[in-house]
Amino acid sequence: MSSVLIRNARLVNEGREFDGDLLVSNGRIVKIARSIEGENATLEIDANGQWLLPGMIDDQVHFREPGAPPKGSIHTESRAAVAGGITSFMDMPNTNPATLTLEALADKKRRAAINSVANYGFHFGVSRDNLDTVAALNPCEVAGVKVFMGASTGNMLVDDPQILERLFAEVPTILLAHCEHTPSIDANAANLRELFGERIPPAAHPLIRNAEACYRSSSLAVELAKRHGTRLHVLHLTTARELTLFEDKALTQKRISAEVCLHHLLFDDRDYAALGNLIKCNPAIKTQADRDALRAALSSNLLDVIGSDHAPHTWEEKQRAYAQAPSGLPLVQHALPALMELVADDVLPITTLVAKTSHRVADLFAIPDRGYLREGYWADLILVEPHTLEVNRQPILSQCGWTPFAGRSFRHRVSTTIVSGQIAWREGRVNEGCRGLALRFMR
Repeated sequence: MSSVLIRNARLVNEGREFDGDLLVSNGRIVKIARSIEGENATLEIDANGQWLLPGMIDDQVHFREPGAPPKGSIHTESRAAVAGGITSFMDMPNTNPATLTLEALADKKRRAAINSVANYGFHFGVSRDNLDTVAALNPCEVAGVKVFMGASTGNMLVDDPQILERLFAEVPTILLAHCEHTPSIDANAANLRELFGERIPPAAHPLIRNAEACYRSSSLAVELAKRHGTRLHVLHLTTARELTLFEDKALTQKRISAEVCLHHLLFDDRDYAALGNLIKCNPAIKTQADRDALRAALSSNLLDVIGSDHAPHTWEEKQRAYAQAPSGLPLVQHALPALMELVADDVLPITTLVAKTSHRVADLFAIPDRGYLREGYWADLILVEPHTLEVNRQPILSQCGWTPFAGRSFRHRVSTTIVSGQIAWREGRVNEGCRGLALRFMR
């Protein structure tokens, strides 16, 4: 691999900001110093004061491969990811076929090794009839185990009490939970149909998938985890009430952790009027008060990581009536620029953003040698600069070809992304020759 010397950067790492240089060789960071001289690097980048951050590790994406090529593939979505400052991703199991067998897991790893521009890992799925396979998993072979306790269909909806008891008791690694109470959702939807018939507006989405439906399910997950000693990670919190279920203490002292996603930090229910089904997602984007509570919780240890829950659907699908439009939105291409708006608005310091998107994710999933700016670690790096990024002037790299951020401008852009020592994105272009590496999980 070539060597890269980054000069005159503003490094952010482990709660500190400092000026310096960083040298990459053979894929890894070999030196960090105030000034590095006497090195003949293959590529030298003058950062000229840009932020130099560890790349975002996204613990939750839906890259749609195998099974839905019009929506996305590992190749197309990883290209979009590196443009948005994501150097590593962990893909969810609800593909077609679902990742419910070791054969399906191996197939995904094979596809990623050939096609992914970013580093990659995969979560294993839970169904009503694969608990023996889940219990026998090698914890080092999967990013985590994902259970849909609501808001899924078919065999991946796991809401039977006996199955849940066994799962929480026997899962051999971190268990990730999508928490929504399906009976509550169904009852709410029935009530709305009485008012609107089949013309339910998109603005009703947070009334159907409401705070009570989220709390009933997430509180059950937390109760099961406490009873069985499960290492539980609750995905995409959306409500202020759910925050009461979690502890404000260091990740190393927790058995139960929580994630928030960038769209729940950046949108609220006022945005349905303009965006409609484009921001329809599960769990739903809720009130401004909920959004503000989630933002405030980032300053504490109540929320441990920030993910994207990137879930693309075609534009045509999103134009359907509310009840027929699928849930999910494409987010990875603008992940870091969008989150940097919170830094620009003094909602949270950049050191906290780096902790929640890089450091804590690596710690939570036991990923060695990534997520930090440290000598000897893999060089997963991004340069971020103050620069107006007009979304409509940038080609959409996700296969679906649209973004909920259309028409917006961000105050920062990702100028360079380095994945395992390779230039993956620079000055608006993807390096098509870059190939990410499989993430390791040391448990």
